[in-house]
Amino acid sequence: MRPHVELIDEKDLIWHPAELVGATGDARQRNLAYDEEDGSVSAKIEFTTDWSRPAGVHNAQTEWYVLEGEVTIGDEVLGAGGYWCTPAGVVAPALKVKEGTEILYFREYGDWQFEATDKDRDTVREDQKLVIKHSAEMDWIDVVDGSPMRFDLGGTPVPGLYIKMLYRDEKTGFYTRLIKAKPNWREHPLAHHPCYEEAYCLEGSFHYNYGEMWPGTYFFRPALVRHGDFTAGEEGTVWLLRCDGDLVDWYTDNARVEMKGDPVNWGPDSEHPDAAEPVLLQPVRSRSIGAMEDPGYQ
Repeated sequence: MRPHVELIDEKDLIWHPAELVGATGDARQRNLAYDEEDGSVSAKIEFTTDWSRPAGVHNAQTEWYVLEGEVTIGDEVLGAGGYWCTPAGVVAPALKVKEGTEILYFREYGDWQFEATDKDRDTVREDQKLVIKHSAEMDWIDVVDGSPMRFDLGGTPVPGLYIKMLYRDEKTGFYTRLIKAKPNWREHPLAHHPCYEEAYCLEGSFHYNYGEMWPGTYFFRPALVRHGDFTAGEEGTVWLLRCDGDLVDWYTDNARVEMKGDPVNWGPDSEHPDAAEPVLLQPVRSRSIGAMEDPGYQ
């Protein structure tokens, strides 16, 4: 149970103590989206001192993406664009983090619990392994050639999109990728998907029916919520994007939602003509984002 968040700027959010247990050092986090039922979270974390932790296993699928600074995991040194993921129960090697490092932190299907150990748990599938990527060294792949989307079930690849695949679960289809849109890239119809979709803007700008995105903005959108009418900015845009299954585009033209009903004691001809009108349901939005331009366009 994560709320529909669309849109927020992470700079609007308060800091909390980081939910990184079993470590030496200090860090703080801004919660972008939090599941109060199972402990899943997407967060921005800043390490305010040098930080370290021994090898061990997490209760949750755990992912780190380095925004700036330096993270050493085992023998691998990750700078900006570095990424690692451990499915739940898979050993994460010992970690060292330099003061001032900032990461995007994702915890899926579990809470913050961590056990120091050098052995995987018995529940781990044979195909589940530690994943480490240096995304700055990876090539951008045209979405036509490298997309995880199920075009056989709906939608078509739109030229001008490129991806770097960071992680994909072979069984569930869950994936994390970087996605780049060329300058002024455009996709008009609104779409909905059978999976959730979340994204954090890393570079550039982007406009769509829910508003404007710039670096540091974020959304978490549950499955089947319509969205779209995309236009990338003059400089293009780069996102980190995650979905919990196969992504399929089902399109809608002339999309509108409306609120129906007959006013009883409000409205221009009522005893309370100055009463405020009800509003459409809207997702969580932070102060820098402001109100939706057209709440009915969804």
